[in-house]
Amino acid sequence: MTDPLRIDIPLVLPEVTDAADRCVGRLLADLQAREGVSKAHVVAATEFTPPQLCVHYDPAVLTLPRIRQLVSAAGAQVAAQFGHATWQVGMPHARRARTLTEHLRSIPGVLDGAVGASGVARVEFDRTVSSEQAIRGELERLAGDSATTGAMAASRGAAAAAPAHGTHGTPNGHSDHPAHDERDAHDTTNTHDKGDAHGHSHGDGGFWSGTELRFALACGALLLIGFLLERFAAVPSWVPLAAYVGAYAFGGWFTAREAIDNLRMKRFEIDTLMLVAAAGAAALGEWAEGALLLFLFSFGHALEHYAMGRAKRAIEALAELAPRTATVRRGGALVDIPVEELALGDVVVVKPNSRLAADGFVVAGDSSIDQAPVTGESIPVDKRAVTNPAAARANPDGIDAVHRVFAGTINGSGVIDIEVTRKSSDSVLSKVVRMVSEAETEKSPTQRFTDRFERIFVPAVLVLAVLLLFAWVMVDEPFRDSFYRAMAVLVAASPCALAIATPSAVLSGIARAARGGVLVKGGGPLENLGSLSAIAFDKTGTLTEGKPRITDVVPVRGVDPAELLRVAVAVESLSDHPLARAIATDGRARLGGADVPPATDLENLIGRGVKAQLAGETVYIGKAEMFGTDGIAPLSDEMAAAIAALREQGRTSMVVRRGRDDLGAIGLMDTPREAARAALARLKAMGIRRMIMISGDHQKVAEAIAREVGLDEAWGDLMPQDKVEAIKKLRAEQKVAMVGDGVNDAPAMASATVGVVMGAAGSDVAMETADVALMADDLSNLPFAVGLSRKTRAIILQNVYVSLGIVAVLVPATIFGLGIGPAVAVHEGSTLLVVFNALRLLAYREAAR
Repeated sequence: MTDPLRIDIPLVLPEVTDAADRCVGRLLADLQAREGVSKAHVVAATEFTPPQLCVHYDPAVLTLPRIRQLVSAAGAQVAAQFGHATWQVGMPHARRARTLTEHLRSIPGVLDGAVGASGVARVEFDRTVSSEQAIRGELERLAGDSATTGAMAASRGAAAAAPAHGTHGTPNGHSDHPAHDERDAHDTTNTHDKGDAHGHSHGDGGFWSGTELRFALACGALLLIGFLLERFAAVPSWVPLAAYVGAYAFGGWFTAREAIDNLRMKRFEIDTLMLVAAAGAAALGEWAEGALLLFLFSFGHALEHYAMGRAKRAIEALAELAPRTATVRRGGALVDIPVEELALGDVVVVKPNSRLAADGFVVAGDSSIDQAPVTGESIPVDKRAVTNPAAARANPDGIDAVHRVFAGTINGSGVIDIEVTRKSSDSVLSKVVRMVSEAETEKSPTQRFTDRFERIFVPAVLVLAVLLLFAWVMVDEPFRDSFYRAMAVLVAASPCALAIATPSAVLSGIARAARGGVLVKGGGPLENLGSLSAIAFDKTGTLTEGKPRITDVVPVRGVDPAELLRVAVAVESLSDHPLARAIATDGRARLGGADVPPATDLENLIGRGVKAQLAGETVYIGKAEMFGTDGIAPLSDEMAAAIAALREQGRTSMVVRRGRDDLGAIGLMDTPREAARAALARLKAMGIRRMIMISGDHQKVAEAIAREVGLDEAWGDLMPQDKVEAIKKLRAEQKVAMVGDGVNDAPAMASATVGVVMGAAGSDVAMETADVALMADDLSNLPFAVGLSRKTRAIILQNVYVSLGIVAVLVPATIFGLGIGPAVAVHEGSTLLVVFNALRLLAYREAAR
């Protein structure tokens, strides 16, 4: 016999909020190896609790205080040993990301790491082997001079080195916990370091990017001067040669730096190849052709840096939405302070037509707020002050949307006071910026394919070049011709465009999605969402408002309706479930202020109902299916008939039993969302062939709601674990997305190809849970997300086809005599083509409805 202990994960691992973090897995493995512990697993987060660690232990071997000590000590050990960090790396070009990723992972002590196309580096490391400073120093050395522009995040877990105190895990007698999300992900926290100098970054439009462009133009000018002097002027031969040498110097300056860095990292990249080809052309006396090669290559790189910089700046612009200062009430006066100094509980005054400086709730004034920068909502949302600031302060996550505001949004014409509920580093906007920055380090399926392809293709090309180098042995031609042809083939076959084809599109797509109020957690979800043909929707809070109301009170013969309501309100007042809140709120209103007796000892019967004590008697409230199982007596014939009648009308029904007597049933109805039918119609028009509603409600209730929102398929009577099995069944047939509120749906979302959460701006748990987060509580953003994903997927495929097609044409063309100059021109042109094609995503607009 074992007892379970539940402890909030953030209490054991203070810097970890995501249950899928690798450190949680390490903690579970450590605990399960302990004598007396039979099982350790994660209980998914709910709307009101963070993810929890559930440890099943044998009380005969371990006492409750001892198991708490073991959990605390194991958590402290994991937190002290493993760290996470995110940095901004100043890369010479986006193609360097893959090389840096490989070398980052090879650094001793690095357990996992990745560098994205925009220069965001994410790393997880073992502190017993290395340190954050050592890893960052090595990354600087690999990336080039002054490569890192400052830490976007300090390593996590340093504060957790000491044992966690205040662990309030309490024994819980229930062992049927919801399924949990076992996906592997990182959860890092970013803060921008504004004081760091900017390094050698070409993609941000800064000084070095302009210098490279000026050097390329100088190379072109000297090439043109040398060519004109050589062809049309009677000057000594050394004059045009001097112009060509100058062109080599300007055109080869940055290329030589890249080549040296690549060789230092033991990589043979295109930059080295171009230098070798240019040197070979000079050795053969073809100075003009070598200078042309360097001009085209350097000019193409400068344009590529500019283009990728545009996509990167689209992400950086998100961080600039919030103002740098806030006007705060202090001691009866108004004081302007930096947003970093805002503390929880501060009251910020927001003037008309100005941006909000912090997340919080309105305590004075009314206004309409443009939330588009965060949620993507096209129409300003009315906000008003809370009626009970103390209650809002005690439960900030439970504040109604009409009172809640976010940093970076724009106030309308009214003056409002907001009370700060999150520090600037923890605001919704800062989390969006952090997650978007990290998302581009996650490779998409196509990018993984191109990486595998290049690992085979590049060695094959090198073998071909070596064979061509000795073509003079088999063919009657001078060595210089064979050498020239081999160099031309190497230039033609270089997969530069292929390497940048997918990252550029993913970066642009993620940036565009974020501007539209959709947070996409990487290239994988971005591509997968566009390839779906089926979507499953949770009912409550997704297709419906999630605010059920009492529609029917049906007492059994001889029972006063008021008595039925008093019992129901007394018990359901102890629960936080949406149906329980509806019964408690509407029931009190119907009772008109009548006294309600207090209930005690509430027990949640997962997925079925609740049990409590009232005046010495046991009260059960729940689904009809709860009765007649697990030792609970079945319903009376009269009650069963009443339930059947309510379900025929599409009502959600709850049976109330006191002791052995059925008191009656309460019927509730949740209102379908106004935007649901239109959004589902748009999805169907986009080619989503199968859309299913899954619900824990009775099948007839589910079918009634499905008809109202325009769905043909509804699966009801599903327990939480049944929803997981339903998604797995669908996924076995085809790719499927699961759309829900991200809380109770987390296990089902984890089982889907893509998990989509709604209303993420109002819930930290929801934002961390899904692959795709719709920041607004609005289903109409889903067609936008699907459309953008499809456009991104189409552009990725276009880029891949162009990249491979150009190589397929150039390689045989150079073998049969095409020169290096034209090959470089086409090669660089294809690279620019795929990058600018990807940039079209930044201007994506959903088709007219």
